[in-house]
Amino acid sequence: MAVEMLEPWVEIRALLDSGAPADSIEACLDAIEPAELVRAIFRLSEDEQRALLQAISAERAAELIEYLPDTHVADLIDDMASHEAAAIVEEMASDDRADVLAELESDEAEAILEHLDEEDAEEARQLISYPSDVAGGLMMTEFAAYPMSTTVREVVDELTGRDGDYAYLTVHYVYVVVKKHKLKGVLRLRDMVFADPDATIGSLARKADTVAPDANLGELEQFFDEHDIAAAPVVDERGFLLGIVRRRALLEALADRAESDSLKSAGIVGGEELRSMPVLLRSRRRLTWLTVNIGLNIVAASVIALYQDTLSAVIALAVFLPIVSDMSGCSGNQAVAVSMRELTLGAVAPRDVFRVWRKEAIVGLINGLVLGTLLAVAAWLWKGIPVLGLVVGAALALNTLIAVSIGGTVPLALKGMGVDPAVASGPVLTTVTDMCGFFLVLSLATLALPAIT
Repeated sequence: MAVEMLEPWVEIRALLDSGAPADSIEACLDAIEPAELVRAIFRLSEDEQRALLQAISAERAAELIEYLPDTHVADLIDDMASHEAAAIVEEMASDDRADVLAELESDEAEAILEHLDEEDAEEARQLISYPSDVAGGLMMTEFAAYPMSTTVREVVDELTGRDGDYAYLTVHYVYVVVKKHKLKGVLRLRDMVFADPDATIGSLARKADTVAPDANLGELEQFFDEHDIAAAPVVDERGFLLGIVRRRALLEALADRAESDSLKSAGIVGGEELRSMPVLLRSRRRLTWLTVNIGLNIVAASVIALYQDTLSAVIALAVFLPIVSDMSGCSGNQAVAVSMRELTLGAVAPRDVFRVWRKEAIVGLINGLVLGTLLAVAAWLWKGIPVLGLVVGAALALNTLIAVSIGGTVPLALKGMGVDPAVASGPVLTTVTDMCGFFLVLSLATLALPAIT
């Protein structure tokens, strides 16, 4: 008789309900494929997730929450007793710890920090003080640093004999410092394998390529593109070593930002939503954008109402209205994406709006003429009316030029006004391209009505 296999979350729930020991629950978690683990966790309620973290060891809980978004982890530990939350947070890598604590209210974060080791708490406060999208906010404080006079043998003995301090030391570099903090050079661990054990690391180290704590994601991305290293040491204006930014941490931050921008452009206020969140919160976040958007769409649709007679006389225009607005919108979204990318890299600033417009206008003119010609030919072949083709083709060409001009410049203008361009650029672009598209098609058709009908 075949044994019925329980879904992972059903098995976890059963173990929690039965009060199973931590070893049994951890064994169940270990048996779940990593790809299924996150899905299993999110099939549990928030109370069950919180109970799971409390039922297993703090070390295992810290490993588990690495799979979860920081905002969700913060929600989970926020309702725990501060000493329970602190036990889990203490087992996390310094950069992950800071990311989670930064999502909490300052007094709640401080209540947890009070239960940490004084040195760990101070490091966490320092990391939290930086914005999340700069080197200081991404760096970790677990790294190997030794005075210049330390021998290779002493470093190897130190690294192989201590587990606690370097539990998260996944980057294979040794940093050479003076006065405990000032960075003088860097040495790859693999180079030490073939070095004279009695040689000092100061004599073997090479100059380190560094970044400032306020370096943004674009600057960090450029740095790692130019340097084939796994981590960048972060130093202040005095040359003191503050921490290291791993290449992996940068890639994760870039991915998180892309996901957030994608959600914002879709109208998710805050750029974060999971279906485990409260229903009313999710509904409110979506409605914030949707209620504005319905108003904008009514404004765009009002243009059609002004030309009802023209539309009634040439019903074929109804087929081309969505084509003109949609194609122009696609062109505009391409311009938005490029501007957002360049804003992130620091390649443009709000004051460059006119230069950006000139460059987009050239591309829009070329693409508009090509797309307009294609649509004009299609309309002519379909209805056999050359003037109809000329009307819709000209409308698409002009609207494409308008769309890329708006798409390229609006993100810069919004950035200059302190408005998040990822949230507002899409609605502005959609409304304007729809209004202009409808207006151009119908107004040109009205002028050419005798030749079309």
